[in-house]
Formats: sequence, C-alpha cells, structure tokens
Amino acid sequence: MPQVGPFRYVKRYMPRGLFWRSLLIIVTPMILLQAVVSYVFFERDLETTTRWMARDIAADAAFLAAIEDSHTDAERVKLRALAAQRLGYPVVFEPGASLSPPTHVHFSTIDRALDEVIAQQVEGSRNFVADAGDSTITIRIGVHDGVLRLEVPRSRVTVTSPDIFIVWMVGSALILLAIAILFLRNQVRPIEQLALASEAFGKGRSVPDFKPYGASEVRRAAQAFLTMRQRIERHVSQRTEMLAGISHDMKTPLSRMKLQIAMMPESPDIQEMRGDIAEMEHMLDEYLDFARGEGGEQSTLEDLSDLARDAAATAAGARGMESADITIDTAGLIEIYMKRKALRRCVTNLIDNALKFGRNTVRVTVSRDERFARVVIEDDGPGIPAERREEAFRPFHRLDQGRNLQAAGSGLGLAIARDIARSHGGDVMLDASSLGGLKATVRLPV
Repeated sequence: MPQVGPFRYVKRYMPRGLFWRSLLIIVTPMILLQAVVSYVFFERDLETTTRWMARDIAADAAFLAAIEDSHTDAERVKLRALAAQRLGYPVVFEPGASLSPPTHVHFSTIDRALDEVIAQQVEGSRNFVADAGDSTITIRIGVHDGVLRLEVPRSRVTVTSPDIFIVWMVGSALILLAIAILFLRNQVRPIEQLALASEAFGKGRSVPDFKPYGASEVRRAAQAFLTMRQRIERHVSQRTEMLAGISHDMKTPLSRMKLQIAMMPESPDIQEMRGDIAEMEHMLDEYLDFARGEGGEQSTLEDLSDLARDAAATAAGARGMESADITIDTAGLIEIYMKRKALRRCVTNLIDNALKFGRNTVRVTVSRDERFARVVIEDDGPGIPAERREEAFRPFHRLDQGRNLQAAGSGLGLAIARDIARSHGGDVMLDASSLGGLKATVRLPV
C-alpha cells in the first residue's frame, strides 16, 4: 500500500542505507531528549534556583535600606561598613542621588527574578534598579536622602558555571554516539556482506569466502543464502550433465549414420539426409549450450568493446561475411566483470540474428553509464511486433508471423542470450530500431 500524508515527503530525505537509518533512530530521540532537558533546566530549574538565591540578596537590600532610614548618619556609616564586611560585597551610599521609577525591562532570567523578588521585599514607595553585569549585579535602592548601592557578586545570585551542564550533556552524548556507531557498524557489517555476496552471486561471480556471522537472524539469512546457492549450483550442474549425456548418446548414432551415408553413392536423397544430420548436430549443440548456461567459467575483468568486436567477427565469419559489413560504435575501453566465453555467445547469437534478418545494415553500439554497460544490436529487417517480443524469448518456440527469428533453428537463440545475460545480473530487451528493424539491448550491471 503506498504511503500517504507527511511520511511520503519525509521518506525523500531519509537515508537509504541501513546503518544511517539505524543511527538516525538512535540519534533523533537523544537530541530531542537533550533539547527537553535543556529547556527544563534553563527555563524552569535555573529560574527557580535563581529566585531562591535572589530572595536572600533582596532581603539584605531591604534590611539595609530600612537601616538607612532609621539611624543617624554616624550609625549608618558604621553599619554600612559592618554590613560590607559581613556580607562580603561593597555597600556604598550615594548622598543626594535619586532614582526614577523602574522600567523593568528584562533581558535575562536573572533580571526578571531580581525585579520580582526585590519588589516583594522592598517597600512599595521605594524605587530600585537591578543591573546584571558579567561578574557583579548592581542593586540601587532609593532611601530618604540618597541612593544605597550594593555590588553583589554574580555567583551569589545565580548558579555558577551553568555551561558545565551543557559540556557534560554534550560530552556524554558524544560518548554514547561513538559507542552506538561502533555497535551499529558491527551489527550492520554482516548484513552488508550478505547483500554484497547476494549481489555478486546474482551477477554470476563466485563468492568463495563468504561465511555467516553476526546476530542470529543474520546468520539464519546467510545460511539460507548459502543453501539456496548450493541448490542452484547443483541444479545447473545436474541439468548440464543430463543434457550433455543426452547429446553424447544421440551423437553416437548420428556418427554411425554419417559413416553409412559417406559410403553410399551420391544422390539427391543422400544430400538431404546429410543436411538433416548436420541440422540435428547443430540443434544438439544449441541444446547443450542452453543447458550449460553459466557453466564452470569464472568471471574476469574484460573489455566489453573488444568482446563486441570479437562476437561480430565470429557471427560474420559463420555466415561467410566480413566483419566490415557490421558497423561497430564503441566508447573506448569498457571493463566489467564477465564470463567472456558465455557473454560472447550471447552477443554472437544476437548479431547472428541481425545478420540473418537485416537487409543491408547491422549496427552494434557499446556504451556505459554509472550503473550499466550496454551492447545494442540494431538491424533494418522486418522486426517483431511489440506484443510478441517477449514471446520470442520462450525456449523451443517459433514465431508464426512477422519476423521468424527461429526459422531454420532450434528456437533457443534468444533464450540462450537472455539466460546468459541474466546469469550476469543483467537482461536482454527487444525494441524497435531507428534503422527500421529490431533493436536488441544487452544490459549488464557494472
């Protein structure tokens, strides 16, 4: 069922790899949790703590202001000196100064907490100003004959070094993230190895050193892959051996028939029999080629352009033509892993069909992009209707109308070509050619 709603748009920006998706699952809740904790700490707990600490400073300021209004000048001087000594911060009297009513512009949590707490402690008729600096907080309170200024250390009003909380939180998050990356890498690596082994096997390459390891579920999947690979290889081997035996057994009486015909006098009937025997031998060879499939050939790094030229020369030579009759357009050196003999047979079959049904022109184009290498064979023959192109790949099947690709053949040419391409992880596709005939494309992963 297709995804609808916002998840469809979120999916576009999600990483595709299992490792990065798993890491995102771990990191996202961690970041959200830290954001919530930071908000609660700085906007709630920090403000509450600041209010409690500011309440003591506000009480000191209110008490000192009351003393200024209730004692003589000589007593006030002594009491200010004693208060500065006991409280640990300067207490200064500014005679004749005055304060305007406060505007209460709050730039931080400390400003807001000080204003609210001092307003609760100080008598309503007094004006006051609290300015928070980098190292001190200056509180100025109006008295009857001036202004009382208190230079309070910032550490007395707010929590010291709240940044340490951020450092510890970020540091612990980085440590947990490093542990998560190591753990995820060890958990994802077996899955990556299984994917690489499956991909290599799908492209027809051997995977001799793959062994199951990792979590139990991954081990089970890897063991299932090994079992499947063994069954496929055993099936291919048994099919090859069976048809090879059939081919051998049938060629024995054919050889006797050829010997008997060679000893008979020439006649039109003998020539027809000789042609029938040659056709039967050719059909047996094609059956064996189809059954052999991948065979025991190992994949090697080869030049696809060179293989196309070799296949064109082979197909042209088999029909008594020159390879110069085939236009070959290559993009230079295109190296991919392939089973050269098998892939050459695939391309040769397709070029042979193009030579068989093309009128004047056969064109072979070799190209490559980031994902695939392609060999395109085009001709100017009658072509195949679009609705019958897949039908042409059926083994032992002959088309009854239009371009009969299987005329005078066993019906296995295209089936063999597609079987070989798919054993390399690719495919063979048919389409209409710009030359007017058929276009066969061999697409191979790089």
